[in-house]
Amino acid sequence: MASRIVLNETSYFGAGSVGVIAEEVARRGYRHALLVTDKGLVGVGPVERVEAVLQKGGIPFTRYTDVKPNPTIENVQQGVAACRAAKADFLIAVGGGSAIDTAKAIGIVITNPAFEDIRSLEGLSPTKKPCLPVIAIPTTAGTAAEVTINYVVTDVENRRKFVCVDPHDIPVLAIVDAELMASMPRSLAAATGMDALTHAIEGYITRGAWEMSDMFTLKAIELIAANLRGSVLDEAPAAREKMGLAQYIAGMGFSNVGLGLVHGMAHPLGAFYDTPHGVANALLLPTVMEFNAPASGEKYRDIARAMGVSDTEAMSQAQYREAACKAVRQLALDVGIPQHLAEIGAREADLPALANAAYRDVCTPGNPRDVSEAEILALYRKLF
Repeated sequence: MASRIVLNETSYFGAGSVGVIAEEVARRGYRHALLVTDKGLVGVGPVERVEAVLQKGGIPFTRYTDVKPNPTIENVQQGVAACRAAKADFLIAVGGGSAIDTAKAIGIVITNPAFEDIRSLEGLSPTKKPCLPVIAIPTTAGTAAEVTINYVVTDVENRRKFVCVDPHDIPVLAIVDAELMASMPRSLAAATGMDALTHAIEGYITRGAWEMSDMFTLKAIELIAANLRGSVLDEAPAAREKMGLAQYIAGMGFSNVGLGLVHGMAHPLGAFYDTPHGVANALLLPTVMEFNAPASGEKYRDIARAMGVSDTEAMSQAQYREAACKAVRQLALDVGIPQHLAEIGAREADLPALANAAYRDVCTPGNPRDVSEAEILALYRKLF
């Protein structure tokens, strides 16, 4: 069986690295950008920093700001229309996963117009051409959308989120500049950081994991455990920069091997209640880890060690599995993540529908432990 790794063509890291945009655009011969972001980020700083670089470099651009936190089919279709109207030949996404996912989807449809309905892109997307070039500039330390071959779209009409998996959507250039992440409020830093931890842990234990992906995901767990508290609670620039790196490394792993039940259960929460994806993942992660423990082999020992638990070699299997779950739960508590579904507005009457959607989600088959719809419903009820 062949194992595949798909990564960015080029990525830049470090404070001030956003300044390379003009040089890279000139080198690639791009002419006009559609700058994809959300209204809430305009006036906060990161968008203006990027635009200043573009203006100084004489690079024309058009803003598209109609991006929602859980981007919808309509967001993408409106973005496609804006891209065509601007006659843009590349996209710059500035923001979290929502902005970058929207830019990916816009770029895919521009070069593969047969998929303008958007729904037909679900799953392993059968596109033929690479998307319009995307430069991805994250302003959160969580989704790693700048290095993944995935994007997620919300189908409002059918109350569901669907995942599109397509090597044709990967950005040609990623710029991970921690200075652009400084405007994140603490709650967002916590949610996106726990999102990155979820990516790393699920990527480490998923059915498709192998040696190269393990190298990425285990290192990401270690970096997040050491730096998320400092990034959120102390707002330390050094910790924030490490979190930017950690979430990217996690993306290098999970993008190529898949995820599992945490994401399968998180996506319906976003579709039903517009729950921020990082919050949904963080709330679910420790409980789903407990469910998955019997199918995890020795990997929870590695997770516990990476989370900073001492003396794991002396622990029994039951002890290190418990220690791994406990360390993840404690981190979520320390950074203020909600612990119950009722806290995020979930309704008990919706739980069967949520379980059905989670069971059918494209991420769920990657879970290391087989799971039934009834077991998913029981997990939702346990968390309610």
